[in-house]
Amino acid sequence: MKFINLTGVILIGLAVLTYSCKSDLETEPIELQTLEEIFNVKDSVGANAERFLADSYRFLPSTGNRVGGDFLDAATDDAVSSNPTNTSVQQLALGTYSSDSYHDNFWTSGYEGIRRTSIFIQNIDRVPLKGRLANGTPFNRVWKGEARFVRAMLYFELVKRHGGVPLLYDKVYQLNDDINLPRNKFEECIDFIVSECDLVKDSLHVDPISLTLYGRPTKAAALALKSRVLLYAASPLFNGGNIDGQNPLTGYATMDATRWQSAENAAKAIMDLELFALESDFRNIFISRNNERIFSKQGGNNTSYENNNGPIGYSSALNNGRTSPTQELVDAFGMENGLPITDPNSGYDENNPYLGRDKRFYATIFYSGAMWLNRPVQTYEGGADKPGGSRQQTKTGYYLRKFMGNFETASNYSNTNHDHILFRYAETLLNFAEARNERLAVPDLAVYQAVERIRERAELNPYSLPLGLTKIQMREIIQNERRKELAFEEHRFYDVRRWKLAEEEFNKELHAAIIYQAGTGVIRQTAVVYKMNFENRMYLAPIPFNEVVKNPNMVQNPGW
Repeated sequence: MKFINLTGVILIGLAVLTYSCKSDLETEPIELQTLEEIFNVKDSVGANAERFLADSYRFLPSTGNRVGGDFLDAATDDAVSSNPTNTSVQQLALGTYSSDSYHDNFWTSGYEGIRRTSIFIQNIDRVPLKGRLANGTPFNRVWKGEARFVRAMLYFELVKRHGGVPLLYDKVYQLNDDINLPRNKFEECIDFIVSECDLVKDSLHVDPISLTLYGRPTKAAALALKSRVLLYAASPLFNGGNIDGQNPLTGYATMDATRWQSAENAAKAIMDLELFALESDFRNIFISRNNERIFSKQGGNNTSYENNNGPIGYSSALNNGRTSPTQELVDAFGMENGLPITDPNSGYDENNPYLGRDKRFYATIFYSGAMWLNRPVQTYEGGADKPGGSRQQTKTGYYLRKFMGNFETASNYSNTNHDHILFRYAETLLNFAEARNERLAVPDLAVYQAVERIRERAELNPYSLPLGLTKIQMREIIQNERRKELAFEEHRFYDVRRWKLAEEEFNKELHAAIIYQAGTGVIRQTAVVYKMNFENRMYLAPIPFNEVVKNPNMVQNPGW
């Protein structure tokens, strides 16, 4: 691993967050200041130190159109990229990448952020901060806790991709140090991340957090990270289901069912706070700061999601229609009566397939006939939003609706909140339900209640599940609820892997809806877009090729 020497001048660019110090406090750009200036022993306000911490937040993962301009979900069975020349995300879907062309690579930025937060952790106690939280926690401890949270989050992003990675702990390596570090065991990485969450949870800001501090981690954020980490650790891919036997780098050597108990307890700890609730309107979760969000990376008030992904045929808005949801995802959304479309009692009508569906469907996907900007979307052949020709347009007959403002009857777009929501309460409920269901022989009332709260918010009627479900039946329901509820939030790419179902789910043909407006009515057909390809080695991302070449102690993942 190669790191930039930050002992003298800081060479990392400044990302301005809303809680950063104002520019009139800035005597010199932070990237040109020395550590002595940033962690000033005479600065009781900690102005430069806080700006340094604020800059660390930019290393947190983002969501949206980030993989070569596409959603990561376009590398799953939920969507494809509309870009006719796309290579990045489609290579993930087709498995045509290598160890030096992996398009969800987080290695460099992850370790850069880890180094930066470790510098902060090592040096912040030099600053004589006088401030305290209302509960008496000194700001030094709060800010150090924030840095540890960010660092733990970055480690998890690496571990969920690669398995065990080198742990640097609090050490900041210099260029003259021996930095040919080996990978730590998967178990050691999980233990470290969890221990960091436990260490900082009572040092962070207390929920609910004020809007002036929005974007800073709280106790619940630390608990939410712990919940996700332990859920992954308990899942089949890592819990004794290593892709290459008992390799301690790729998972636990043996399966231990009690890991599900730990994951359940972590999710329950958030529920027991009784501070969060499901937002009543599913669409509003993503466009307003609300009580379902646990932790977000600040985005902006803009029209980026709308312009990137909206249907292309509107003269009042420049849309690129970048994301094409698949027929497979459309079919995953059942009916408003809670039944899947395959159930003969569901009321599903093949001649009117978008009528009476789960309301999350309407909040997630544009279909032909959906209202937008004062007219129906036209994704039939030759329609305004699928005109044919060389212009970028939907490949499936659908466009992405989720994350956009409520512009159904508007004449044009207006700026909308587009934060990167990293943890929300619906995931907590689903984490709890999954972990508890896997722990028990049969699902109990607590499992039912957690899943049914999600279905109730979706206004399924009835939202209740049939009694007497088996563990396997409930597992399938939970997995489908995650698919619908968390669509395009970067869960499915890794969920299907951690469930160790990718060789089945990501080796399928993906389909489009082909719609013709004929004089006698509407004619609907399906067509294959392409066939995904998944091999066993793809359960874990390859360690970047250059890291393996320059470090003799760096063991590559199996098959790469």
